Amino acid sequence: MPEFKTIARHAGTVLVGQLATMAYGVTDTIVAGRYAEASLAALSVGSAIYMSVYVGLMSVLQALLPVFSELHGARQPAQLGHSLRQALYLWLALVLVGLSILLNPGFLLDWADVPVALRAEVLAYLGVLALALPAALMFRLYSTFNQSLGKPQLVTWLQLGSLAVKVPLSIWFAFGGLGLEARGAEGCAWATLAVHLAMLSLALWLLRTRPLYAPYRLWSSPGRPDWKVLAAFARLGVPSGLTILIEVTSFTLMALFVARLGTTAAASHQIAANLAAVLYMVPLAIGIATSARTSYWLGAGQPARARHAVGVGFGLVAGSAVLLAATLIAVRAPLAAVYASSPEVVALAVPLLFWTAIYHLFDGLQALAVFVLRCWRITFTPFLIYGVLLWGLGLYGGYLLAYRGLGPWPALQTPAAFWMAGAAALALAALTFWTMIWQVLRRERRPG
Repeated sequence: MPEFKTIARHAGTVLVGQLATMAYGVTDTIVAGRYAEASLAALSVGSAIYMSVYVGLMSVLQALLPVFSELHGARQPAQLGHSLRQALYLWLALVLVGLSILLNPGFLLDWADVPVALRAEVLAYLGVLALALPAALMFRLYSTFNQSLGKPQLVTWLQLGSLAVKVPLSIWFAFGGLGLEARGAEGCAWATLAVHLAMLSLALWLLRTRPLYAPYRLWSSPGRPDWKVLAAFARLGVPSGLTILIEVTSFTLMALFVARLGTTAAASHQIAANLAAVLYMVPLAIGIATSARTSYWLGAGQPARARHAVGVGFGLVAGSAVLLAATLIAVRAPLAAVYASSPEVVALAVPLLFWTAIYHLFDGLQALAVFVLRCWRITFTPFLIYGVLLWGLGLYGGYLLAYRGLGPWPALQTPAAFWMAGAAALALAALTFWTMIWQVLRRERRPG
């Protein structure tokens, strides 16, 4: 029971902060949908590209959580501080990669045949978010460090405070007023930039002034790159980042392929994608808490407690996934009406949200499994499995089902085809990953 309370409390705190951050996307989706259907469609494409870049790069930093947590469990504050300072080199490399994509997204738009009418607003949206990327990634590094210490509260308070600023700024910048020109989806991006800069400024101030951080000497010079430390980061972070990148790009490419069906389909898909991302925050928070606690006990030399932490996390994710999926199915019609004023968009979104609920059942289980496998430094095999299942069965299978037909099923010509295939791919991924975890835990129990 103490382990359950510790993980649940940690996960609950992280969840509140993550939901506040995800509310950025909810706010922007509602604001853009009320502004214009075309702006919502542009937001769907632009946010899919940005989130693929951001989440893929952010996951490399998030993958350092087991490293930091083990050093914390082993009571090595000096080494933990050195590890965090070296992570700044990794942050810089990730920023350069992200900017190169966000500032040159034309090849993605061409490849996906995104309608010309949407491109100007998509490019403007991504150009502003490119300015926000360095601050967003730096704040993620700060967040990962706090999670490794079991102290996510400061991060959560910053995220909650930022939401109070984000909502009015998005409305103001999108619709204009008080001397500002209405900018639609681009205005939402400017609001995001302002919020990320504010959060990072406050995080740096906390690092400088709070006694919690004093033992780690974070303001010391990082020195020259420690290639041994950075190589360990790369072995863990790069496959982890690529794993999540595959998951997110399958989401991104789904949005780009759906855009071929027109603005109504793209707008309805954006509603489903936004809600799926919000639901994902629950297993993500539990995965972060479970990973931090499992790695802490491994660093402390107590593998039995680490195994117990994994079991607690599994129970929390399975229970929450069933509850959330059932709730979404029950309220999908009024929920779709909140997002969009267009009757056509709402009518297409309602059946789509049923498949979003099914998708979430398996998404939660596989997400937790990826976090747990990182605690034992198992990252490359999940990357390969993701590539085969999510890009192969999920994305390509969805493309065939939507546009060409698959086996006995004719072409559906609806976004639901992608969600059906994606749910099947995630189910197989979850089964495979948890089989791997069971084998690791069984091996840990053997003496010697």
